[in-house]
Amino acid sequence: MAGLALPTAAFEQVASRLRASAGLAAKADIARAAARLGLDGREAVRVGDDCAAIPDGDGFLLLAIEGFMNEFVAGDPWFAGWCGVMVNLSDIAAMGGRPTAVVDAVWAHGEAGAAPVLEGLRAASQRYGVPVVGGHTNLTSDRSQLSVAVLGRAKRLLTSFDARPGETLIAAIDLRGRYREPFSNWEAATDAPAARLRGDLDVLPFIAEAGFARAAKDISQGGLVGTGAMLAEGSGVGLRIELGKVPAPEGVDPARWLMSFPSYGYLLTATPEAVPAVLAAFLGRGIAAAAIGSVTADRRVRVGAGPLEETIWDFSRAPLIGCGPPAPADMTATTEDAA
Repeated sequence: MAGLALPTAAFEQVASRLRASAGLAAKADIARAAARLGLDGREAVRVGDDCAAIPDGDGFLLLAIEGFMNEFVAGDPWFAGWCGVMVNLSDIAAMGGRPTAVVDAVWAHGEAGAAPVLEGLRAASQRYGVPVVGGHTNLTSDRSQLSVAVLGRAKRLLTSFDARPGETLIAAIDLRGRYREPFSNWEAATDAPAARLRGDLDVLPFIAEAGFARAAKDISQGGLVGTGAMLAEGSGVGLRIELGKVPAPEGVDPARWLMSFPSYGYLLTATPEAVPAVLAAFLGRGIAAAAIGSVTADRRVRVGAGPLEETIWDFSRAPLIGCGPPAPADMTATTEDAA
């Protein structure tokens, strides 16, 4: 397995592109929505994670929803339907859970417009073995739109709120794929056997139930670094990511890869003692996995390449999704004094 090839001369340009990425900026929409809903992190069911984790008996019900960009649904409708199932199942796995069922909401201009989206949904439902049990359909819309929700269950959680300074940051990504142009979606699922897809998702609840890790997040539209920022914010910590250690396909553009949305990709944190067990769980299934950095106490997300380092996000200056603990008073004062 190769790490990300990043020439030293290109480091600053890559860091600049990461700071300016649309996927990272879009995550700020979450903060605006949370504020409008009056959510401030003090709710009984915390917001800002991959799923809402609702205590239930000896475990947790997991509930999540994904909406898809209109241009994506219009440009690749079958794959959008497939992703409606796939990314929701990834959210469940990222919480240490197993999926129960999904429901969908589809808008289209006539049945012909809805057909490829629904066919993609059905194909993924069958391959992953998770049923579509209902939803909403509108065939009189002027455009195609898609949203899909999922229900699952966890015995023991992985969360975005439990990374701790001193832990190791781990990335696990299925590299057995290719870009599904023109979008930066790394597609490694549609031609994979059903047994492999289901078994790969089971790695996350195995890790959770074995107690190897407590914090995880699936790599989403914000890419690896943007997802790392959301994990850090939720836990009130910082990250330092060594870019040359990030698992990557050969010849990939470094900035594009770091902003890509993989079919199967997760960030986890673990104590140094537990890192070998976490890596072995993924590597044993042919999934690339590596320790790529560390959890820090300084509430900044930094990327490095050898001696070079750049800050991508500083939570003492601004929140990202607005769902983490507030910055300490002394940190806020320092920022204001420096302004």
